[in-house]
Amino acid sequence: MYKRIAFSAVAAAACFGIGIGVSNAASAADIKDGVVKIGVLTDMSSIFSDIGGKGSVVAAQMAVDDFGGKVLGVPVKVISADHQNKTDVAATIARDWFDNQHVDMVEDLLPSSVALAVSSVAKEKHRIAIASGAGTTKLSNEACSPYTVQYSYDTYALATNLVKSMAHAGDTSWFFVTVDYALGASLDKDARDALKSAGGTMTGDVKHPMNTPDLSSYLLQAQASHAKVIGLANAGADTVNSIKTAREFGVIGPGKQKIAALQMFISDVHSLGLQAAQGMQLTTPFYWDRNAASRAWSQRFYAKTGRMPTFIQAGVYSSTLHYLQAVQAAGTDAADPVMAQMKKMPIHDLFADNGRIRADGLMVHDMYVVEVKRPEESKKPWDYYKIKQTIPASEAFAPLSASRCPLVARK
Repeated sequence: MYKRIAFSAVAAAACFGIGIGVSNAASAADIKDGVVKIGVLTDMSSIFSDIGGKGSVVAAQMAVDDFGGKVLGVPVKVISADHQNKTDVAATIARDWFDNQHVDMVEDLLPSSVALAVSSVAKEKHRIAIASGAGTTKLSNEACSPYTVQYSYDTYALATNLVKSMAHAGDTSWFFVTVDYALGASLDKDARDALKSAGGTMTGDVKHPMNTPDLSSYLLQAQASHAKVIGLANAGADTVNSIKTAREFGVIGPGKQKIAALQMFISDVHSLGLQAAQGMQLTTPFYWDRNAASRAWSQRFYAKTGRMPTFIQAGVYSSTLHYLQAVQAAGTDAADPVMAQMKKMPIHDLFADNGRIRADGLMVHDMYVVEVKRPEESKKPWDYYKIKQTIPASEAFAPLSASRCPLVARK
């Protein structure tokens, strides 16, 4: 059990480089409703609830509390809702928040299909959407918006860096098991492109529905392909069930095929246990035990939730702080000047190193290739990863020159 670390807002600010929200030249008159309201729109009850869910709400509230609870002299309020993994429900909630509840910024937005739907509403309403939970590269390409930030990761950063790392080590033949919605398609494409670039081969692929209870037929097809690596282009419970099924049917193990989870969270490793997950490699933008700042904040999060944060939850905390800092710097909660400040200000905190928001709305930062520890290597609760490689922000994401976002100036 971790010892809870008590932080005052001032102490937290000193530790994490947070600007406390105080009123200086600006006044509450610059905040049109007398309150800055943040909405956390996430999966509270289904397949993605462990990686976002209530933990994302806690993370957002921690950011507000660490900022001091106010910005420009007015209170900051966090509200939340469950979108039930339905794009129409998510869009309806977002529209009501913007029109009737005066929400200034909406946050989390996992999975990708939800983020795409809500980003469209936010663009129409001129409100800020921060997709900390969405991976599809469409958000910073053809579906980019001047009001949307893709904050924590994208599928290019997760899939490309993992495939390159494993292919370099000789794992060059792959079979892909892909969930049939926006995230899966994006992971699958980025992984295939990286494999081709590395000189590897794809022996086959299969698609499965989201949250399907039986993945055995898909994993057995992967086994029959004799590929060295089975690439899982899915997330959350689908990833966990894929790995459990592969173990149960003897698909993976010593001298057998390898599993590469193209999007995997520490909560997934926790659900599986180190005995089942050991030796797997994955890419992540955040690990709670990486440095002193990440450990200190994560232990505070653990004290509130009983779990270590996923990179989405840590991204919610970081992006909420960044948003509040931008509101303070802009002297208003109006979306256009706030977004301009968000893109102007660098990000270096417990979540991100070398972070900045590009013209296409993508926040680029360092990424890490990690390996899941063997049970005997783990010395404390949630001690799950060994960092094998740090990929600098300049290399971790697709270059801005390759972006298809119409907001990017072309020479």
